[in-house]
Amino acid sequence: MSILIKKMTQAASILTLFAVLGAGLVAYSFQITQEQIKANQRAALLRNLNAVIPTNLYDNQLFNDSRQMQNEAFLGTPEPVMIYRARKGKQPVACVILPIAPNGYNGRIQLLVGINYDGKLLGVRVLSHQETPGLGDNIELRRSNWILKFNGLSLTNPKESGWAVKRDGGIFDQFTGATITPRAVVKAVHNTLIFYQHYRDEIFK
Repeated sequence: MSILIKKMTQAASILTLFAVLGAGLVAYSFQITQEQIKANQRAALLRNLNAVIPTNLYDNQLFNDSRQMQNEAFLGTPEPVMIYRARKGKQPVACVILPIAPNGYNGRIQLLVGINYDGKLLGVRVLSHQETPGLGDNIELRRSNWILKFNGLSLTNPKESGWAVKRDGGIFDQFTGATITPRAVVKAVHNTLIFYQHYRDEIFK
């Protein structure tokens, strides 16, 4: 009986050792993976930031010159929204706001909206969405050039009625079988410009 107990104790000890080693390896792998994911996300975000604000326009570090602001009515979410500020010679030249289009066909669409200091759009990109492949995903630059239509526009160009898809009397194309998605993006970008007009001084404060 004592031999059996000894063998069972040894087996339990070995199993415990393997369990501890396994848990440690999993935790280590998770930590390494998480750090890599964060690094990849940061690099992707920087590429998107530079896609709408060319590096020759600013000389500060965008990641180090940022702030968060809340305004659900204009930014589409009750959560704080990140804003990156571009400066040259310490003077503000542009910003990138990350608003939400809350009413996409399949839910929230996160955008990246670049605006120069005078309120003209430098560019818009889609950071994440759940829209239908082959229909609503035409908001992505890799799928179509639709998102480039925003370049150079402002609150006065076009006039307010133009900030809509063509079906609603505006200047923006809708997608065949998917009007809700572009409608949501157009509204979110327009609201972001309105937010910028009202809060520009606070953004760069």
